[in-house]
Amino acid sequence: MAETEHKTDTAQLVKNKLSMPKNYIVYLLNDDFTTMDFVIKVLMIYFGHDAKGAFDIMLKVHKEGKGVCGVYPFEIAQTKVEQVMVFARANDFPLRASMEEE
Repeated sequence: MAETEHKTDTAQLVKNKLSMPKNYIVYLLNDDFTTMDFVIKVLMIYFGHDAKGAFDIMLKVHKEGKGVCGVYPFEIAQTKVEQVMVFARANDFPLRASMEEE
């Protein structure tokens, strides 16, 4: 095998192995008990939204049943879902978060 062929094969192998990680969409899900103020607080604390952005997402959750909080690599999305659930339970709310592959 020629030297240039070997370099090309190696470069292709590296390119195939180093693909970008998949992203996951994190959602908040509507319920009949969690207050709108608490949902806004969650969106600001855990997802970094400003008050206006958090309010808009909260309305989407309220009206459509779910709203997008953000898009993250798997481990970050999973952590955010867990943080929301723990925070909600600690404050006696049934708020749920979920994630799905983008």
